[in-house]
Amino acid sequence: MPHFIIDCSENILTMQQPDTIMQEVHKAATDTGLFEEADIKVRLNPFKEHYLVGGKKEDFIHVFANIMEGRTTEQKANLSKQIVSQLKTLFSTIPFIAINIRDFEAATYCNKDMI
Repeated sequence: MPHFIIDCSENILTMQQPDTIMQEVHKAATDTGLFEEADIKVRLNPFKEHYLVGGKKEDFIHVFANIMEGRTTEQKANLSKQIVSQLKTLFSTIPFIAINIRDFEAATYCNKDMI
């Protein structure tokens, strides 16, 4: 944990390589100092046909960040700004780039190492 899931229009992948996009999100998350680098997971989901942005087929990038509870609002806001800034640098012509952050509850989180 944390998990950063990048949803985007498939056309985004003609502008930058998928690995570059994921590495830039990973780097921005690492640079905040909120997470151990080895714990950060990044995935990319391109959408080819089935999406609308403002009722039109416009290119988009939206990052869904799932992190363990305990960070302040200011820390999460900084994380959001860092990731969007990094993506805006890569994709200056894309009209919609956004992120939202959701907190995991420590009490209900489980992975195989905890069993």
